Amino acid sequence: MLNFESTYIDEKEVLIRLCVATVLGGIIGMEREQKEWVAGLRTHILVAVGSTLAMMVSIHGYGDVAGKKGFEIDPSRVAAQVVSGVGFLGAGTIIFLKREVIKGLTTAASIWSLAVVGLAVGGGMYWAAVLTTFLVLFVLGGIKWIEKRFFNRGNCTAVHFKMPKGALSKITAIEAIFAKHKIPFDELTYTTDETDRSNDFALAFYRKQSQGRILKALEEMQENGEILKIRFKL
Repeated sequence: MLNFESTYIDEKEVLIRLCVATVLGGIIGMEREQKEWVAGLRTHILVAVGSTLAMMVSIHGYGDVAGKKGFEIDPSRVAAQVVSGVGFLGAGTIIFLKREVIKGLTTAASIWSLAVVGLAVGGGMYWAAVLTTFLVLFVLGGIKWIEKRFFNRGNCTAVHFKMPKGALSKITAIEAIFAKHKIPFDELTYTTDETDRSNDFALAFYRKQSQGRILKALEEMQENGEILKIRFKL
């Protein structure tokens, strides 16, 4: 429990709080690391540990001047600075792509949330910190599953399709067909399957696209019998 009357904290409690912050930061960091975001395990741990230490210093680091005339200790000042300052770090994880598409907002929000978790740990509010960490983890993982299950049916982020040997020369035609159907894509990559000398194409989209619209574009290509296999990535 946060105690503003006492400015003493022993070494054991300091160790406990920093270790708790490391574990909680690691839990969220591992989830972001699995998604291959730039701000992953190490970044989230450092944010949690740093904000925890900042809060402890703010509450307990000025015991020698606490109560003296002319000195006023206000831990909320440090908390406010940490919350606002970590926003700059979060901004570095946001990526602005073409066509007004933005990625990284969720990771920026997780960093900001974890900074607040660290402040709670530094203030001794372990239960609040642990509960918030698992709520954040649920939002990052569980709610995304709900979104995919109920709100993004029929949409996909990428499509993979196989074409026979020699189709590599038709990349321009592929781009033209998808442009005709107004399906912008972020990246087009291909590999060659040595077993049957076919070409495997992968299109990653700026934003989630309707599978129906994509199939219409592929059907136009299929008129020449060029599509051998299709796989969508949700």
